[in-house]
Amino acid sequence: MKRSRFSEEQIIGILKEGPAGLGAKELCRKHGVIDATFCKWRSKYGGMEVSDAKKLKALEVEHAKLKKLLAEQMMDVSTLKEMLGKNF
Repeated sequence: MKRSRFSEEQIIGILKEGPAGLGAKELCRKHGVIDATFCKWRSKYGGMEVSDAKKLKALEVEHAKLKKLLAEQMMDVSTLKEMLGKNF
């Protein structure tokens, strides 16, 4: 997956410039992003503080680890069931 040029802290800072007086088009031009990216950032990070974004990132990492563990366990169970089926 492609890494973003901007960190979550920078994205939140850019989004906070909006209510300060600059419009979305000016912000996009100033920071060199397209409107679609800005809209995606607003939907994901709108109204968040930096600490909230860090918590969200930590939860996403934990969620990915748990999904991986679940997939491994399901494969183990499937393999065991298959082995038991062959023995009887």
